[in-house]
Amino acid sequence: MLSIRLKPTLERRLSRLAKETGRTKTFYATKLIEENIADLEDRYLAEARLEKRGKRYTSAQVRRELGLDD
Repeated sequence: MLSIRLKPTLERRLSRLAKETGRTKTFYATKLIEENIADLEDRYLAEARLEKRGKRYTSAQVRRELGLDD
């Protein structure tokens, strides 16, 4: 079970969409989460990795190391 608070304008938009399409607000909230969670996971995992100290490589260094330079 999940309970969320939405800004009034967002709540009105969601309610209007649900009413006009005959779907529930829960349907659309679930759909939005399903379609966007992978992007959020990627973003936050990337940010976490950037915060870790470690050796960084430029794209030129990687290309050279892999023998991809022309």
